Amino acid sequence: MKSLLHKWNQLSLVTRIVVGIIIGVILALTVPEGAKWVSIFGSLFVGALKAVAPVLVLFLVMNAISKHKSGQQTNMKSIIILYVISTFLAGLVAVVASFIFPVSLSLKTTGAAEGFEPPSGILEVLETLLFSIVDNPVNALINSNYIGILAWAVLLGIALRSAPDTTKNMIENFSDAISLIVKWVINLAPIGIMGLIFEALVTNGLSALLDYGKLLLVLLGCMFFIALIVNPIIVYINIRKNPYPLVFKCLKESGITAFFTRSSAANIPVNMGLCEKLDLDKDTYSISIPLGATINMAGAAVTISVLTLAAVHTLGIEVDIGTALILSIVSAICACGASGVAGGSLLLIPLACSLFGISNDVAMQVVAVGFIIGVLQDSCETALNSSSDALFTATADYAKKRKEGKWDGGTGSFSQK
Repeated sequence: MKSLLHKWNQLSLVTRIVVGIIIGVILALTVPEGAKWVSIFGSLFVGALKAVAPVLVLFLVMNAISKHKSGQQTNMKSIIILYVISTFLAGLVAVVASFIFPVSLSLKTTGAAEGFEPPSGILEVLETLLFSIVDNPVNALINSNYIGILAWAVLLGIALRSAPDTTKNMIENFSDAISLIVKWVINLAPIGIMGLIFEALVTNGLSALLDYGKLLLVLLGCMFFIALIVNPIIVYINIRKNPYPLVFKCLKESGITAFFTRSSAANIPVNMGLCEKLDLDKDTYSISIPLGATINMAGAAVTISVLTLAAVHTLGIEVDIGTALILSIVSAICACGASGVAGGSLLLIPLACSLFGISNDVAMQVVAVGFIIGVLQDSCETALNSSSDALFTATADYAKKRKEGKWDGGTGSFSQK
């Protein structure tokens, strides 16, 4: 048994995850009733990630800022610009695709969206963000409010910059210890994802997707276009080298895990580990990754735009170019206000629908449709969102090194520890 475990641990994490997926599919198709206990592994894995991520973010950011020396440069400005550009372009691509491939829905009353209260407008989204910043730190940790956690981590980090080195070393030791715990949790990903895929197939199946095949194709088509065409173009403009090795690495090591956890917040530890492998600046990625889990939401912008225009086409509302452009901007703003949890973007659809005078009752039926197709939609959305966090953090780092003459891209592969 010890020899078998040793051989298993020698396999790459991605290989082990693929094995977990295969086992999960086999169990779901052969003994769906007899193996229901398998789903608990998925819940435990996601729960462990969500539990450790807020504490990890707090100590990493606090440690990075407390040790930040005057004059030391980070890439946060460049990364935030990349986040904003990508999210806006995602909304624009989704709007264009929705006009080329218009989709109509059979809207009817359903209980899928019951119990959810959508924001009433842009001001409410911005107000929520502002109040999240001044949230109680304990409450922010308990509720995984990453905007609040970041705010407190930044303030504590600044306040501790004048603290003795012994205090800073203690914070660094806590940060390293939590990072080690994260590595232990990530090593359980194959078992966790086995449980997640089993539960997804047994609970939802694929039959619910058949009636919404065209809508799903437009949604996923836009997300794949962003991931494989738009993002690589953005990366190439910055690093002036073949972007696909980096793009595929981020999709493989971050996107696959995010696909199954369906939570950008839960995938923060995975992205932290990927950035470490890519030898990026820890002072930068310890802030950019948790920030990206909150505001870098290209997949959410796609979901909001496509589902909103599906409602528009269903109701026969005429849309001009100007309004379509405004929708792209609104969807990008709404996406930045989407929570980093499963289905977070769907609750902002009524906000975008209000741009066209669509009633809340109809909009909530569209939200219900989103929950029905959420098995694939939300998984792909999260994979795009989360992998882009690591992608643009690396892009800004490599672009900076290229300008300084410290990195030329080599043969197109990227440095890895």
